[in-house]
Amino acid sequence: MKKKKLTFLAFVIIAIALLLEVGILKFVNDNNTYQMSKVLLDRVVTVLNKNNENENGLIESLKDDYIIRAKAASYIIDAKPTAEHDVEELQKIANLISVDEIHLIDKNGYIYSGSMPKYYGYNFDSGEQMSYFKPMLTDKDLTMCQDVTPNTAEKKEMMYAITWNEAGTRMIQIGIAPKRLLEELKQNEISNVVSDMPLYKGIEIFVADAKTKIIKGATDRIWIGKTLDASGIATDKINNSKTVSFHTKVNGKLFQCFLCHDDTYMIAIAVDNSFYLKNSIFAILIVGIYLVFASCCMVYMLSRVLKEKYEKEKLLYTSNTDELTKCFNRHAYETAIHGLDLHKEWIYISMDINGLKCVNDSLGHAAGDELICAAADCMKECFQNYGNVYRIGGDEFVIIMTEKTEELQKIIKDFEQKSALWHGELVDSISVSYGYVFSSEKAWNGIYDIAKAADERMYKSKSCYYRESGLDRRR
Repeated sequence: MKKKKLTFLAFVIIAIALLLEVGILKFVNDNNTYQMSKVLLDRVVTVLNKNNENENGLIESLKDDYIIRAKAASYIIDAKPTAEHDVEELQKIANLISVDEIHLIDKNGYIYSGSMPKYYGYNFDSGEQMSYFKPMLTDKDLTMCQDVTPNTAEKKEMMYAITWNEAGTRMIQIGIAPKRLLEELKQNEISNVVSDMPLYKGIEIFVADAKTKIIKGATDRIWIGKTLDASGIATDKINNSKTVSFHTKVNGKLFQCFLCHDDTYMIAIAVDNSFYLKNSIFAILIVGIYLVFASCCMVYMLSRVLKEKYEKEKLLYTSNTDELTKCFNRHAYETAIHGLDLHKEWIYISMDINGLKCVNDSLGHAAGDELICAAADCMKECFQNYGNVYRIGGDEFVIIMTEKTEELQKIIKDFEQKSALWHGELVDSISVSYGYVFSSEKAWNGIYDIAKAADERMYKSKSCYYRESGLDRRR
């Protein structure tokens, strides 16, 4: 029974420990996910900002270069006036300074010459791209360079730079199809930047426009062009804090999502809930095996300890218990009386069964044993709540009463009534003589003086019994 209880306790401990480990792992994994996501968010923001800085820096450096080329074209044409209306010569100059187009524009903003005759007649009012240069008409000290813009005639991606010649008689505009810039910009597109970022499997990154919420870049390119909400990332979760965390489903899988935003971008990091699952299961399995092994060892050791304790208790019980009556035996009695304090009140009661020899001789020892056990049971039933009952000989008993000594007469009366009402299978009745002594009666020389006095009173009671019953004590 104890082994079953220990085994059950061990399983309870294992279950609690595993639940605790699961809780700890969840806390650690959530914290790691949060910290990792913060690092990734910072990294994405840094890359995007650096990308914008690189783009801006590249554009500005190209603008400076293109303005220099426009001035170079102006110097060459001024030095060679015959080239002003010579298309072939202007094309040679364009090749010389590595540009795609050269346009000569008059004071009114009309293209009157250049390396590409098809653009003759276009002016600063011809379209949005051309109108960008209108400030040149009012400021001859001004030089301008346009960002990559579709040109007015063909919507071709071009960059144009313009300057006045030294005489202020015309404007020279160069046009370049910025292949290197376009290639750089393409490489620096958000979609490419995000998709090329090295990540663990189970982690997704989304970068969307802050205003439209349309995804510009994602580790899985299928989401590009869709909104964050369409992908399963609810933008209504955004509050005043810079970063919010919530659980969501993406492609049917449950993710923990971290969403941050600024004036330009919304950036979401989604971590698959199974990201740490494999390691967590492995850790739980290892701990579970260890706990089972430790619990088995614990149960084994505890069972050994309990067995030894049980054996000791059993040995102690056997050495202090009378086998027939289950009362304390003489060995226990000797130990007990040496521990009694003469300065405290207790009662020593000596008891002896009347007529045991007669019963043994006439009815047999089985009847005598029945009589002894009956007397012992009556004693224990009446006195065991107030002290201990000892069998110190064949029909001799001692009761040492240490509790509620003032109720002795009531207890004795109860004992006499129970004894009088007893009837056995082999013996009809029981009779017990007794004598008792209070430790407080006088100043005793020792415990054995009290025992001797109680025995004398018991024998006196026994003599009265035999005299009144007319039985011969010797028979």
